[in-house]
Amino acid sequence: MKRKGIEIISGDVNEIISQLNKALSDEWLAYYQYWLGEKLVKGKFKEVVAGELGQHANDELKHAGMIADRIIQLGGTPVLKPQDWYTLTNCGYDAPENPDVMPILQQNIKGEQCAIMVYKKLAEMLKDKDPITYYMALDILKDEIEHEDDLITIVEDIG
Repeated sequence: MKRKGIEIISGDVNEIISQLNKALSDEWLAYYQYWLGEKLVKGKFKEVVAGELGQHANDELKHAGMIADRIIQLGGTPVLKPQDWYTLTNCGYDAPENPDVMPILQQNIKGEQCAIMVYKKLAEMLKDKDPITYYMALDILKDEIEHEDDLITIVEDIG
């Protein structure tokens, strides 16, 4: 049976699924980067930074769930193997090798700025083609902009 929810899409559904799997890979890597950073961060303002990283980790995990659900609705399969995240990622992964507050913040700001561009591009691609995925991308974009602002505000407060 055909799904009206897919029929209303005027874009290439396979390309949408492909782009969503890239974003899904980004979200899983961002989740892990935040989660690990929260555990490892050291230095002055550690508690504030760890708290923020933990909140952001939860948001990234929520985004991954939203994207995986949408991929499945579109008839696709979310990325099945974690090792594939590295080949599909738009933004990469910065291991928190230096656990000091400032390097951790800078790594995560860089990641958020990349995510902002990914979701901006995705929203532009989907605008008049797939309204459901378009609004999901905007919702995630709003969160990523908020994350960037949160982290930059902490850097400014420290400075």
